Amino acid sequence: MSSENGLPSLRRSSSNSDTGEAKMLNTLADYLVRKSVWIFGGDGWAYDIGYGGLDHVLASGKDVNILVMDTEVYSNTGGQNSKATPLGAVAEFAAAGRRVAKKDLGLMSINSGNGQAYVARIAMGANDMQTVKAIIEAERYPGPLPIIIAYSHCIAHGYDMKYGLQQQKLAVDSGHWPLFRFDPTKAHEGKNPFQLDSRAPTISFKDYAYNEMRYLMLAKSKPKVAKELLDQAQEIVNDQWHVYERMENLYEPEAEEAEE
Repeated sequence: MSSENGLPSLRRSSSNSDTGEAKMLNTLADYLVRKSVWIFGGDGWAYDIGYGGLDHVLASGKDVNILVMDTEVYSNTGGQNSKATPLGAVAEFAAAGRRVAKKDLGLMSINSGNGQAYVARIAMGANDMQTVKAIIEAERYPGPLPIIIAYSHCIAHGYDMKYGLQQQKLAVDSGHWPLFRFDPTKAHEGKNPFQLDSRAPTISFKDYAYNEMRYLMLAKSKPKVAKELLDQAQEIVNDQWHVYERMENLYEPEAEEAEE
């Protein structure tokens, strides 16, 4: 009995019988069908003040799903700097630009889950099909704690929100937000569990970042500092992309030999 139609089917069957057992079964029906449990949170929680709790859940092996809406700033409380804020971006408590690179929650989740958690990074404006595919895979994943990290544009970024999906695409095209899915079950099939879903960067980090006031305001107020941070941010993007490329190619030779 599948979780998609199991509960209605069970209720119909038990309702068509007048036996005491059927009536008892009907009262317990909600507990006999697998429930889909999702936890929704922002990056301030997942990357920062709530990361200890997130790590604890990752290590627990519980079958719950997590969707992190990553705005790269504490959006609900006025736009404060967080561990999700990228290098060079201006935010409250980082008026001169953040000087530390953004935490890579995706790779940390892969490691924190002991390689058993399903992890994906998505951006609907860049690839809506990959977004849907990741959510479906997370829902169906039999192992512990699928976690999806979603690029979420925010008014604190400093541009017209009607261009939000377009800016998401630029984030992916620049390599700032690589799309990927990590499915540990693929390893049992002789396949690489890590799949990189976006292409190598086709634009510079500047072409993406300087559409947003959170980067531009530093270029206007402290151009020399902004240039230095922009160069560092581009190096981080390049290094991060090389890490993901190596992960994508890790299993290819063995997979090909296994198929032969």
